[in-house]
Amino acid sequence: MDDKPSPEALSESSERLFSFGVIADVQYADLEDGFNFQGTRRRYYRHSLLHLQGAIEDWNNESSTPCCVLQLGDIIDGYNAQYNASEKSLELVMDTFKRLKVPVHHTWGNHEFYNFSREYLTHSKLNTKFLEDQIVHHPETMPSEDYYAYHFVPFPKFRFVLLDAYDLSVLGMDQSSPKYEQCMKILREHNPNTELNSPQGLSEPQFVQFNGGFSQEQLNWLNEVLTFSDTNQEKVVIVSHLPIYPDASDSVCLAWNYRDALAVIWSHECVVCFFAGHTHDGGYSEDPFGVYHVSLEGVIETAPDSQAFGTVHVYPDKMTLKGRGRVPDRIMNYKKERAVHC
Repeated sequence: MDDKPSPEALSESSERLFSFGVIADVQYADLEDGFNFQGTRRRYYRHSLLHLQGAIEDWNNESSTPCCVLQLGDIIDGYNAQYNASEKSLELVMDTFKRLKVPVHHTWGNHEFYNFSREYLTHSKLNTKFLEDQIVHHPETMPSEDYYAYHFVPFPKFRFVLLDAYDLSVLGMDQSSPKYEQCMKILREHNPNTELNSPQGLSEPQFVQFNGGFSQEQLNWLNEVLTFSDTNQEKVVIVSHLPIYPDASDSVCLAWNYRDALAVIWSHECVVCFFAGHTHDGGYSEDPFGVYHVSLEGVIETAPDSQAFGTVHVYPDKMTLKGRGRVPDRIMNYKKERAVHC
């Protein structure tokens, strides 16, 4: 048939390709409500599990079931470690996730490392590397075992990349290891405070202990994956616990070397969107290269009468975030040259 709709018409009524769920900072603990470290915002430790249950129920009942859910890190709160409840709380949250009809991709945040060592996490149910896709004949796109990162393809021509924002970190690391010493050196060079979680007086406030960064090895790997995606005209969504774009985050919540990550991403055409958690307040911005940065509002600071999760619907020309509760709706149009011609 010659009477195909024009690209403009397709854009107006384009067919949904697939959807995926997003949720961040559940931080469950069997505790009474508390406050953040500054004492300024309430945290609903027990109710966060009910929010998660509600989100799962919603995703399961959507007319177009999401193909997967991205869990953006901090799944249980650090307080669990103080009460020797880390494993019990994790089991409870993972049992809740079992009700979900689709796979979950788990990102690791600072609260994972308050509760568990990196070695423990590697052998836990929070390691979803088994869901990765492999690019045959391109061994350079296989991630190293030295960091927790992988990529997968939920739909043809769309690749998702999950990054390890605590690849460089003093959290969860064996304190006798050379890498711990290297990371402590980086931290102390940028943060002279006695309390390393304090950004007071810092010109680069992201250099605090509860943040981390990306090793050069991981950034090189990311570059190889994005090079492949450029060549094959794929669209790429990147996922990390820590945000990397200042306009979409509190400056204290950025990855240590966020500029290095941005430099890699900005050298490629394929990246459409970067999802992160950590900030709890949320954040959103389109950078000068047309990449959308979405920092999701945290479940832990969401009142019982609200919600904090979303479903992203993917079209040939855009992505739309349908938020619930504190998470606002977003429309993320691809740059013209980024549109997928289906």
